[in-house]
Amino acid sequence: MSDNFLLNQKPFKILSGAIHYFRVHPDDWHHSLYNLKALGFNTVETYVPWNVHEPEKGRFNFQGQLDLERFLQIAQDLGLYAIVRPSPFICAEWEFGGLPAWLLTEDMRIRSSDPRFIEAVAAYYDELLPRLTPRLLDRGGNILMMQVENEYGSYGEDKAYLRAVRDLMIERGVTCPLFTSDGPWRATLEAGTLIDEDLLVTGNFGSRADENFASMKEFFQEHDKKWPLMCMEFWDGWFNRWKEPIITRDPEELAEAVHEVLKQGSINLYMFHGGTNFGFMNGCSARGTIDLPQVTSYDYDALLNEAGNPTPKYFAVQKMLKTYYPEFPQMEPLVKGNFEQKNIPLSDKVSLFETLADLAEPVQSLYPKKMEELGQNYGYLLYHTEADWDADQEKIRIIDGRDRMQLFIDQEHIATQYQTEIGADIFVNRQVKTKHSIDILVENMGRVNYGHKLLADTQRKGIRTGICKDLHFMLDWQHYCLTLDQPEKIDFSKEWYPGHPAFYAFDFNLEMKALKDTYLDLTDFGKGVAFVNGVNIGRFWNVGPTLSLYIPHGFLQEGANRIIIFETEGEFKDSIHLVNQPTFKNIKGENL
Repeated sequence: MSDNFLLNQKPFKILSGAIHYFRVHPDDWHHSLYNLKALGFNTVETYVPWNVHEPEKGRFNFQGQLDLERFLQIAQDLGLYAIVRPSPFICAEWEFGGLPAWLLTEDMRIRSSDPRFIEAVAAYYDELLPRLTPRLLDRGGNILMMQVENEYGSYGEDKAYLRAVRDLMIERGVTCPLFTSDGPWRATLEAGTLIDEDLLVTGNFGSRADENFASMKEFFQEHDKKWPLMCMEFWDGWFNRWKEPIITRDPEELAEAVHEVLKQGSINLYMFHGGTNFGFMNGCSARGTIDLPQVTSYDYDALLNEAGNPTPKYFAVQKMLKTYYPEFPQMEPLVKGNFEQKNIPLSDKVSLFETLADLAEPVQSLYPKKMEELGQNYGYLLYHTEADWDADQEKIRIIDGRDRMQLFIDQEHIATQYQTEIGADIFVNRQVKTKHSIDILVENMGRVNYGHKLLADTQRKGIRTGICKDLHFMLDWQHYCLTLDQPEKIDFSKEWYPGHPAFYAFDFNLEMKALKDTYLDLTDFGKGVAFVNGVNIGRFWNVGPTLSLYIPHGFLQEGANRIIIFETEGEFKDSIHLVNQPTFKNIKGENL
């Protein structure tokens, strides 16, 4: 390998942009990929998230939004090459870094040479890699190279693990160049690479290209390598978390920073089109004992906005390319339209407690169980029991719970505890020697996706130890696993009561022959998730910074449409608005 990438024996500069097929509606793949080509770029990069392709052990899904082969074919039809990153772990601000949550029920150490973990990866690769190998460049496809592991030097130094993943890929017919990507400083490069075994080393950074490439070149020279330089993740923006200000970056400064990279090497813009964390798939950062879940929007302040339309950053980078690299052909980008529809009236509403039996079969156990023990990976879990009060005021305490807990006594909301607050005493006055119902609604708000807390106990959701009344653990619990993957089962003929977690349905008609994108404004609602024609489009929370949810046109249909909002705080309005741009809460302060 020389200090240039070579394609057909000629020097080749990779101009790549990240588009995650699993974050973009399939109807919009062509739109986003075309805009990448129009920018002047020649390659698309995508991660491959294990957890959505194998949501349960041995059950695989490569359909619809997960049809990676179709995504790659559209890219090839447009003349784009592809970089595919099917590493077991992807980070990506994605739930558990792309690792399936069912791994948490098995006795193994993730991201290690533990034979049980390697066996699980092998079974996944048996399904995934035969879909990719026919698309390798040397077989007439467009895949240039594939990733073995992702920022492993920021996690471990188990070289046997890296070799095992590499070998799994080669044994299953992967013949393209393989690479790792890491932070560009010595400690991470030493820990996370197989440089002495000729596995290409790439760097991840978002600025100071000269300094970071110099560090990589020094590492290459120490190992007698004269390799091309590539920034596999050039962070052109950043992700956002609940309760924090939106993060942005100046377009002109970005364009100059991209130019600095291209003077020395190749680039992958992370992200080119960020898209959306639909469903319950947002990831979570960590600072000490505090977890910081990310919002549903993965706009990332990227070159395309969440809907896939060009931003000022797009045009700034395009202008820079035209000035310094006129050999890369450019085109006018595509722009999608959108629409508004205000004051859609409430059609139906029902309290969660009334329709519980329609949504889940209760699971009985002596002590409360964790979410994963019940075969549930995402969503909400409701614990129910009954108990006599032995004093006018009883103390309730949840021991080892995660992530967010709401306590209801006799279906009256008593307290909400979040993360490290869980475990504080809750005092409840009730009539003595009388039986009272106890319900605890727990939300899994997303597992940590990076760093040592991948291994933390807090990755296991729900109540991990038990629930005490006075000083003793209470027994005889019913568990309702609320994955909410079948919202059509909600029985709106039942009762609604104020202050309860509840479902709200809004029906409306669309006459448009060509459907357009829109945003659901949730300014007047508290916290929860929303569904459009049965599809979970993600979480909302009025703490901000985002107060709306993106609805791609592919989730809508001509004629009758239904939006269902599951709201847990008792905050709602009897009408909703579809608006043509996202809604935000202005938050002042620093990002953690």
